[in-house]
Amino acid sequence: MAEKMADRSVTRMASETAPKSAPKPRKEMIAETRAKLIAAARHAFASQGYADASMDDFTAGAGLTRGALYHHFGDKKGLLLAVIMQLDAEMSERLSAISSRAETPWQAFVDECVAYIEMSLEPEIQRIMLLDGPAVLGDPSQWPNQSACIRATTASLQTLIDNGTIRPVDAEATARLVNGTTLSAALWIASAEDPETVSKKAVEAFLTLVSGLLVER
Repeated sequence: MAEKMADRSVTRMASETAPKSAPKPRKEMIAETRAKLIAAARHAFASQGYADASMDDFTAGAGLTRGALYHHFGDKKGLLLAVIMQLDAEMSERLSAISSRAETPWQAFVDECVAYIEMSLEPEIQRIMLLDGPAVLGDPSQWPNQSACIRATTASLQTLIDNGTIRPVDAEATARLVNGTTLSAALWIASAEDPETVSKKAVEAFLTLVSGLLVER
C-alpha cells in the first residue's frame, strides 16, 4: 500500500514539474483558424456548391464558430474568394511546373496556356472557380489575381519577342488578349453539356490562334 502511494506521489510530482508547452503565437493561431475554415469551405463548395453550402456546415467541420468566420472573412462571399485564391495559387504552381519541363520558351508558353484551359475539366476547379465564382463574385477578369496573371503573361511574351520567336507585338496588349481567350475558353468548357468535346475544340482553336504570333522561318 505504501509503495502504491509513493508511486502516485512520484507521478504527481513529475507531472507538476514537467515543462508545459508554450502557447502558440497569435499569428500562428490566426493562420491555423483561417486554414481550417478555408479547408472546410473548400470541401463544402466543391461537394455541395456555393448556394447549398451552409456556413454552419463548414464552421462545424472546422470546429469553429460563425464568429470566427465573420472575423476572418467577413461573410460567406469573402470565404469563397479566399478559397478561389488558394485554388488559383495551386494552379499557378502546377502551371509553372508544366512550363519548366518544356524544351523551348515558346513551348513553355503554349503548354502553360493549354494546361490552364484543360484544368477547367477538373470538377473542383470547374464548380468553384468557373461556375460559382463568376455567379457570386462577378467577372473573373476583374478578380484580384488577374493583375499578376497579366504581368506574368506579358513577361513571357516579351521574352519571346526579344529572342525573335514571335512578332514584335505589344506584349501587354497581347497578354490581355491571350488571357481573355484562355479564360473565355475555360468558362465555355465549364458550362458546356459535353466539357470534354468542347475542351478539345477550344485547345485546337487556341493553338491555331497563337501560331499566328510566330515569326515565319
